[in-house]
Amino acid sequence: MPIMTPSEVSLPPEVRPLPWPPQWPAIGEALQAVWSDRSWGRYDGPYCQRLVERLQHLHDLPWIYLCASGTCAVELALRGVGVQAGDEVVLAGYDYPGNFRAIEAVGARPVLVDVQPGRWTIDLRQLEQVLGNSRIGAVVVSHLHGELLPGQEMSDLCQRFGVPWIEDACQAPGAWIGGRRAGTWADAGVLSFGGSKLLTAGRGGAVLTRHQAVWQRIKIFAERGNAAFPLSELQAAVLLPQLDRLDEQNRTRCRQALLWKTTLETELGWQVARWADGTCPSFYKLGVQPGAMPADEFEHWLVSARRWGFPWGAGFRGFARRTTRRCRQAFALVHSQAAADRTILIDHTHLAASPAAVINFLRQSMKNSTVIDS
Repeated sequence: MPIMTPSEVSLPPEVRPLPWPPQWPAIGEALQAVWSDRSWGRYDGPYCQRLVERLQHLHDLPWIYLCASGTCAVELALRGVGVQAGDEVVLAGYDYPGNFRAIEAVGARPVLVDVQPGRWTIDLRQLEQVLGNSRIGAVVVSHLHGELLPGQEMSDLCQRFGVPWIEDACQAPGAWIGGRRAGTWADAGVLSFGGSKLLTAGRGGAVLTRHQAVWQRIKIFAERGNAAFPLSELQAAVLLPQLDRLDEQNRTRCRQALLWKTTLETELGWQVARWADGTCPSFYKLGVQPGAMPADEFEHWLVSARRWGFPWGAGFRGFARRTTRRCRQAFALVHSQAAADRTILIDHTHLAASPAAVINFLRQSMKNSTVIDS
């Protein structure tokens, strides 16, 4: 008989995901404050300015532009580094779909290179070949699924060819790479404050840069009598107390992610995100690839987790099947397609659960199931 649904059985505490967004008292106090002083209805007020100052301090960068979403921030960053219609912009064949569309939005053409085997980060060897043999206006790279790009190596490569790059840190707020925060290595960095993100205001984003000219280009494009892509005072107010706890929360998630990594690799033989010594990822999602597991078994794990309300999902669809009408594939995107086909993403809200208990729970649920429902 099919397994019972969550409405029929209460989940044991050790396997439950955390509720999100957080309901910390400090967030409630921030909401009360922005209501009391009427800033919630203002075009401009103190909370956005405080958020800018906090982000400047956190990232040790002088120029911050707040905006309506992380996807919007990528487009603004592209415009800020000077990408023009008709330019080519390099992107990994496996990445967030909004980044592909942001490149198209500025009139540029995506040039796709593969990711590293069994991973979700761009192949720097292929990137070097592309930069050396074509006129590229910019590179967009993302820190995905708990893995972090080597910031110094990426910076050195782009500087050698005189190509600006954009560092998408939407999944990695506050992460550390080589003694610097994610988002600070590139000509422009990008953050997201979307509803599921580690810093959440329901919507919102920011562009980070050390170059005044980049910030100025963004400001000129985005401000049309008033900000065309604004972040509200209400959103800024709820982000401030979350920034107070970001490093503490990231350290906790990092410890739990290591426990999940060890358990998944030992118990199931799955390939889990890798991170180098000297880095501290943020773990918005923990990426997993089940190796040689048959496709139906892979799907069984994913469907079973979803049925029980566990925040597990499939990876991005990737761009390996995009036509030449929309992009140029510089290389065969073999590993990008593999990542699209065989990635499981475990949400940060589930990292606090016991990985061994979750695996045992799902094994038992699949053992008792004769039907796989989508």
